[in-house]
Amino acid sequence: MRQCKGSLLLLVFFFAFSFAQAWAQVDHIVIAAGTDEDHALQAISSEQDAAKKSAMYQDFVQKFSANPQAVAFGNWQLAQASQASGDLDKALDYRDKALAASPHNLDILVSQVSIAQQAKNNLKLIDYAAKGGEVCHSIAKQPKPEGMSDEDLKQKITQETAAAQSNCDFLETSGFNVITTETDPKNRMTEIEKYTAAFPDSKFGDQVSNYAMYTLGPGQLNDQTRLVSFGEKILATDPKSVPALLLLASYYGEDKQPGSAAKAITYAQKVIDVSKADAPDADKSRKVAAGAAYNTIGWAYLKQEKTNPAITELKSASTLLKGQDDQQYARALYGLGFAYGKLNKLTEAREVLSEAVKIPGPLQSMSQDLLAKVNSARAKGK
Repeated sequence: MRQCKGSLLLLVFFFAFSFAQAWAQVDHIVIAAGTDEDHALQAISSEQDAAKKSAMYQDFVQKFSANPQAVAFGNWQLAQASQASGDLDKALDYRDKALAASPHNLDILVSQVSIAQQAKNNLKLIDYAAKGGEVCHSIAKQPKPEGMSDEDLKQKITQETAAAQSNCDFLETSGFNVITTETDPKNRMTEIEKYTAAFPDSKFGDQVSNYAMYTLGPGQLNDQTRLVSFGEKILATDPKSVPALLLLASYYGEDKQPGSAAKAITYAQKVIDVSKADAPDADKSRKVAAGAAYNTIGWAYLKQEKTNPAITELKSASTLLKGQDDQQYARALYGLGFAYGKLNKLTEAREVLSEAVKIPGPLQSMSQDLLAKVNSARAKGK
């Protein structure tokens, strides 16, 4: 039989065809040796004229339209010819037809991604990458064939996973690259949703979550409902996702609905537990995440009129954030200045606000105004 991968034709035994078709989760194009399809392909391969060869492949696809293997291979060859001539749209169209005939074929999906990259068609590219991701994940989920032992199935899955690994890595990375380069927020969010569904355990998961939060947040789509829904979806698959936990903590921390402050504290506390910022190996990202979480809890307590607990949390935030994240640090200092002021601890308020006014950013002018009020109150107290 003839097994076709790319433009290569490999001879294999017939029983391998039956085995592959019955059990494989990943499609492979196979043409049995000695068949009419095989003879037709031999005739086509001997033709040197490119135009005549393309016409012969078109006839081949029509003549053997009842054979998905032949349809997939014929269209794949037509796609390669179109790509070589620079007609990328036609190349994508032919490979779409090949993919329809062999929908779980990673080789075709990888080649489609490559053409979509050339054509700078991000929406097409993410579709192919997502389909590829589904195929990659189907390998481990394949049912056990009748008569096969658990150990043999495990070995089979291991072998097929290893064989598909390079293609799966390419599809995963290519899909992520689309997200990072997309300039249209609506398109980017569509790409993110397709990507996360196809690659739920992606090595780029945290970065994709950050892109989603940025895209759905203020300045982009500003879709708070969708933002929360995305965060909850991420936590359903990864309860320890720090970006998702921070997202929900921040959202509920700003929300004015009854019970939102308590939710903000719950999510923020989970961030602190996961980050382990006091561990010897804690890096900057873990410290900043925990600091932002302490910030959220401190401000939530302020909203609940729990001033002393708020000071405790905000002091923890400022300790972790100093020299790590200026804007979060400024937020902690401003919150401390406000809390000390409420308790009439004006010296402490002046100390933290004097630090806050040195930090450029949206809280600088607010810190200056609050510091002026504190200084005025101190002057009157004298």
